[in-house]
Amino acid sequence: MRPLWLCWALWVLPLAGPGAALTEEQLLGSLLRQLQLSEVPTLDRADMEKLVIPAHVRAQYVALLRRSHGDRSRGKRFSQSFREVAGRFLASEASTHLLVFGMEQRLPPNSELVQAVLRLFQEPVPKAALHRHGRLSPRSAQARVTVEWLRVRDDGSNRTSLIDSRLVSVHESGWKAFDVTEAVNFWQQLSRPRQPLLLQVSVQREHLGPLASGAHKLVRFASQGAPAGLGEPQLELHTLDLRDYGAQGDCDPEAPVTEGTRCCRQEMYTDLQGMKWAENWVLEPPGFLAYECVGTCQQPPEALAFKWPFLGPRQCIASETASLPMIVGIKEGGRTRPQVVSLPNMRVQKCSCASDGALVPRRLQP
Repeated sequence: MRPLWLCWALWVLPLAGPGAALTEEQLLGSLLRQLQLSEVPTLDRADMEKLVIPAHVRAQYVALLRRSHGDRSRGKRFSQSFREVAGRFLASEASTHLLVFGMEQRLPPNSELVQAVLRLFQEPVPKAALHRHGRLSPRSAQARVTVEWLRVRDDGSNRTSLIDSRLVSVHESGWKAFDVTEAVNFWQQLSRPRQPLLLQVSVQREHLGPLASGAHKLVRFASQGAPAGLGEPQLELHTLDLRDYGAQGDCDPEAPVTEGTRCCRQEMYTDLQGMKWAENWVLEPPGFLAYECVGTCQQPPEALAFKWPFLGPRQCIASETASLPMIVGIKEGGRTRPQVVSLPNMRVQKCSCASDGALVPRRLQP
């Protein structure tokens, strides 16, 4: 007979501590440590409202967001019920355009959103228009396209949140893709029922100065001011059916958590706009899905507990986590500037069972 200890796999340390709900104090403490501050800075509200986020800061924040989305979806298979939602340009003003998507019944029940992709068709620029701008260098022929989620508050005021940004060339045409997963997550958590998803798309020059080109004005997307048809904006929704893939660790959103619920990851939204200390300090994001680990774990047999008496009861904890990127205001020399910071271990990626910090061993076949 094989010895008992040979029937169990090696134990490894988890990446994070217990998967209990993230508290406001923990979030604030992590942010202060990353910025090496002892207390929340006092920033003037008027200064923060007038603060312009430079392109390089936006690009750094978006790059961290994309990395976070990549970590979140890695190893997950998309469901067969891939969905496309047609959108339309609701309004345009100068180089800013408002997109609207009707989202009612677009996300199937009992599913997890893995990725949302906005596709815009960039129209070719007429040769005559290019000729009027003279000879354009590769650098001056670029424009920055930025996508923001627009939230309409209950009092009628608006708030935008940076979602994605990329460079396009006026010499190109065809479909351009933007990762808007965070926008759909915000819409799910913060919007009223039946409220559409609103995305603000802006096209700006990438470089400033006396030699800057106005070529960004040549970038146009299909269906801007035209009837809906071929090339209209598309929103792709990739989801996981939790009835098939629930074993990957997500709780059933339609079932209440009870004493009999097995260890799983439960959705938990952290609203930064509702935290007083973040009001005049945190510029992005307005909130985030943190998740928490809930449920119970099967306990090891008595023989194993007797062999290793130092191990406590197995608990449901976070075994994989991801960082949370933020843009905050920093005061230096009497001036306020935006800064990107990444807070580690803020989002729970995976929940597992563990005994006092050791992952649950998996029974091997004899």
